[in-house]
Amino acid sequence: MLVTGIGSLIFMYERRSVMAIFPERVTKLWNEWEIRVLVLISLLLQIVLIILGNRRKYIPRNRIRVILWFAYLGADWVAAVCIGVLSNSLGDDCENDSQKTKKIIWAFWAPFLLLHLGGPDTITAYAMEDNELWLRHFLGLLVQFGGAFYIFLLAWKGMPLNILAIPVFVAGLIKYGERTWALRSASSSHFRDDMLPRPDPGPNYAKIMGDYTLQKSQGFNVSFKPVTEPSAKVNCFDPDAPVLEVGYALFKTFKRLFADLILTFRDRENSQSFFCNTDWKKAFDVVEVELGFMYDVLYTKASVSYCRWGHLLRSVSLSFTVSTFAAFLIIDKHEYSSIDLIITFLLLVGAIVLEIYAIIVLLSSDWTMLCLSKHKKAFSCCRLPILLPAETRWSNSMVQYNLLSLCLKEKPIKCLGPLRKLPYVHEMWWKYRLGQDEGILHRFSHVYEMLEEYSYKSYVTVSTDLKELIFQHLKEKSNSAKGQSNANAIYKQLCAGRGDLVLKKEKYNCHSNLGWSVEEDFDQSILLWHIATDLLYYTDEQDQNGSSVRTPDWRATSKLVSDYMLYLLVMRPFMLPDGIGQMRFQDSCAEAIQFFQDNKADIEGRTKACQKFLRVNTEVSPLEVKGDKSKSVLFDAVRLAKSVKSLKRDGEHWSNEKRWAMICDVWMEMLCYAASQCGWKEHAQQLRRGGELLTHVWLLMAHCGISEHFKISQGHARSSVVVN
Repeated sequence: MLVTGIGSLIFMYERRSVMAIFPERVTKLWNEWEIRVLVLISLLLQIVLIILGNRRKYIPRNRIRVILWFAYLGADWVAAVCIGVLSNSLGDDCENDSQKTKKIIWAFWAPFLLLHLGGPDTITAYAMEDNELWLRHFLGLLVQFGGAFYIFLLAWKGMPLNILAIPVFVAGLIKYGERTWALRSASSSHFRDDMLPRPDPGPNYAKIMGDYTLQKSQGFNVSFKPVTEPSAKVNCFDPDAPVLEVGYALFKTFKRLFADLILTFRDRENSQSFFCNTDWKKAFDVVEVELGFMYDVLYTKASVSYCRWGHLLRSVSLSFTVSTFAAFLIIDKHEYSSIDLIITFLLLVGAIVLEIYAIIVLLSSDWTMLCLSKHKKAFSCCRLPILLPAETRWSNSMVQYNLLSLCLKEKPIKCLGPLRKLPYVHEMWWKYRLGQDEGILHRFSHVYEMLEEYSYKSYVTVSTDLKELIFQHLKEKSNSAKGQSNANAIYKQLCAGRGDLVLKKEKYNCHSNLGWSVEEDFDQSILLWHIATDLLYYTDEQDQNGSSVRTPDWRATSKLVSDYMLYLLVMRPFMLPDGIGQMRFQDSCAEAIQFFQDNKADIEGRTKACQKFLRVNTEVSPLEVKGDKSKSVLFDAVRLAKSVKSLKRDGEHWSNEKRWAMICDVWMEMLCYAASQCGWKEHAQQLRRGGELLTHVWLLMAHCGISEHFKISQGHARSSVVVN
């Protein structure tokens, strides 16, 4: 906000120099309309923010984020610049009383700019970093309020419009203060501090030891006996309890994960009592509710809006705005221009409509529904499907990204298609992709690769089969450790499993054949299994028989997770453990493109490409043949696919169903490992991008007890002095 204020001063200084080059008539017209245009733009940006601010919670598309980004940054800048231009304009005309009287209505717009700087309830922070800048916003509050008040004093004439500006000032100050407080509450330090328990010094050691010494000196036999205080009963959630109530109860405890705080073993028991006795659908619904609450706390004014003080401030702000509008309708306005009156009317109506919309959002939120459900009242009619899609808490989608599709150029960038058909450009491009030339295309490579990434990225709905398999996988792991004497060590081992535990299962017992593929760097394992899954997916398709019902489910789910994990590796590497995944991906793509170039006549589509790969002789390891300069894992993945196809049990090859069940289990474990290794900040950032499946898996793992955040024992033991 301080940068915005400085930018507005620079803007006002530079505009005088810029306007000097235009004719006097243009300059006069601009001076007449500059403030009016800025005020209307400020109002328009507020409308965009309040309507789209909450939609990014469940819309993952880039276009809505770009629009919000421009609106979020532009709203503060335009409002701050407008305040600066207003003060400058009124200051220049302060000696001309008649001109100052005409511009009183302009000064009346200043408190509305404070309202705009306060922002809508649906978005206070665009990203997590904005919360850390709450102190800068507080300074901006002081500076901008001072600027608006200065405008108010310059235009003071004791006229009705001057007096009507006072309640709007109060409303603007409330809105701006709410935003600053919400940013402060969501900043990492304050968010963490608010969840820390009160300091517990324990019994007075010095006093007890003094009594101990005194009693012992008098000849008494003094000892200490541990006494266990009554602990709170484990809160076993009713599996039939409403999703909102369970979700909020767990949110109050597990929001500590988003502050990197540890949990107690009792928290694990509370959570497991529900998740181990419910179905997959309700489990995912509860996690959606929790993450919805978390989004509201981090990115909206929820910490202010849903408390008693918030309701009171909302009532004051709305009543002051409505009363100002009513008074504006009845006062004498003949000395003001029609254009300015229309703009003032739009500002007043816009402020009231935006406030009413915010109230509708508040009444339609999960917070209000939770409060009403506790009082056994139904109020679902508040949800207006046109304005607020009901029960939409995240996008329920996952991104798909495929290496073979990229290398086969199945979705070329349309805008560059005609250019790349030119012979010289086409030849240069292939040389660049194969690493043989770093000419002029190298300068534009990053732009093209960015466009290419988004061209090959697609969204699919998270299938019910996938959710059910994830839940069953986690439930099975959780039950394997419950009740064991070394449960904590088992949970830690489960968190570290990245496919090896699956391969060691008795029903598969193939770790000796495939273990090498999951013992490398995690990014290498993802690439190996991604390519191998594709090779098997497209070559096994012809071998499927109609008698198997379950096989297509395992197979389709494996493909979904495989493409999703590659998306994380390429486009969200910060959500995975550190490694050289990007380098391995690029080298593997280059080798695949070279292979397709050499076999162009024999390759048409993915199926033939995969069959061609599997015909390559991989008897000798690629490392021995090529060395380790190139980090490509393409033909290592071919070797892996062949190894999976050749798996046998009791002398017989595995059935397709068993093979795909094993592959799917490996991907489930890799997905869980990636979720557990991702930091809380990265998970929190994804909430504003429509949500990420990985974040839901991470929280679901914690609820099933599979997390390293459970470190505090019961902690109810005290000691008492026993005197004999």
